[in-house]
Amino acid sequence: MLEGDVAAKLLVAVLAQPKVKKLLSSDHFSVHGMLIEAWASMKSVKKDGARRAAGPRRRAQCQCGLPWPEALQRNPAITDPDARLYRKGKGKETNLCFIGHGLMENRRGLLVDACLTQADGHAERVAALHMIEPRADQPTAITLGADKAYDAEDFVNELRASC
Repeated sequence: MLEGDVAAKLLVAVLAQPKVKKLLSSDHFSVHGMLIEAWASMKSVKKDGARRAAGPRRRAQCQCGLPWPEALQRNPAITDPDARLYRKGKGKETNLCFIGHGLMENRRGLLVDACLTQADGHAERVAALHMIEPRADQPTAITLGADKAYDAEDFVNELRASC
């Protein structure tokens, strides 16, 4: 997880307020991840030995044999080394970005936890487990709503084991 001390301290201070505490639910939550574009230019990405394919149907590869985006994951942007190349899905453009995660309680829709991670294929599920874990030691069952990106067998099994 990337550091965000100021935002975390602000969120803790707001949630500690008595007026806010009585609004919060402790058993029904939703989790969401969103791409946050980095302030780094695609021109700053190091291309050590990488080359683009000539034809539109041929997949680009670098000298190490990895496809183009995976090869550049090992060579991040010079201006923002924490940013990673990521795309939302097939046919979407690849950008340098991070993933922001939010955990909301469902009664009032208030944000109760947030974090920022490097973009990769497992970041949303790992962050969701990390954010829900402190709330899992309650006597009542916890429900967690999420979109299709979280629908993975290992995530569901880990979530059931912790809650």
